[in-house]
Amino acid sequence: MAPTATPADTDFVIVTGLSGAGRSTAANVIEDRGWYVVDNLPPQLLSPMAELAGRVRDSGVPDLKIAAVVDVRARAFRSQLEAGLAALREAGWRPHLIFLDATDEALVRRFESVRRPHPLQGEGRLLDGIQAEREMLRDLRAEAQVVIDTSGLNVHQLGRKVTPLLGAEGGPSVRLALMSFGFKYGVPLDADFVFDMRWLPNPFWVPELKALTGADQPVADWVMGQEGAVSFLDRVVAMLEPVTAGYLSEGRRYATVAIGCTGGKHRSVAMTQALAARLATDRVATFVVHRDLGRE
Repeated sequence: MAPTATPADTDFVIVTGLSGAGRSTAANVIEDRGWYVVDNLPPQLLSPMAELAGRVRDSGVPDLKIAAVVDVRARAFRSQLEAGLAALREAGWRPHLIFLDATDEALVRRFESVRRPHPLQGEGRLLDGIQAEREMLRDLRAEAQVVIDTSGLNVHQLGRKVTPLLGAEGGPSVRLALMSFGFKYGVPLDADFVFDMRWLPNPFWVPELKALTGADQPVADWVMGQEGAVSFLDRVVAMLEPVTAGYLSEGRRYATVAIGCTGGKHRSVAMTQALAARLATDRVATFVVHRDLGRE
């Protein structure tokens, strides 16, 4: 993947991805942070939009920040988007492409809940439209600076993942999302690293801990008190230190570290919070998402 701009160096965000994956929700989060957002923009309008925004910037708004949610329904979507991104760079903007993904199951559930057809469904089934769009965007997904899997995220959790991408000037150079999850709900699609905590004894079978979660201190103390837990934490931190240093030198500024257990309630939650605390430095910002906490 090509080097990416830091959030602080980004002044034009492009949000794209699968229909139903949360593009409008992401747009609302970005707008709440003071950005100017255009939703459902055809990619061929990126160039004239950049020209108009440039005039506004040159007229006395040097810190103008723009975001556009690009509409996939346009024909020749990829070539038009590539041309639009090139036009942005030529105009002096620094675009940052965020791709939102989700499983077929999650997308079907969302479309059925709002009783709307998929934009590429035509006369076929809902799943036909989803799969056609996924194929259309396959290469674009690989080229995006950031991919976010929204399958198990609610609107608040998605907001917590998008917000660090819009960090203020002078903030940490690498941002790590530490995500706990339950293997029985599936591995997060956007995970860059996955660690399995199922080798630890399960607090679920301890009567006084069963109803609690890894966010509760008694469970956290119990998990970290098991043989090998602290050693595991130390080794993961040691492994990720040269990785984050490499991200800095190669220009990569964001990654997701997923920590799983059976249900995403006890062991993974406790270890995720411990890792987030240990990995945070003046150059690395960490934030925690407990994807499956509360699902049981």
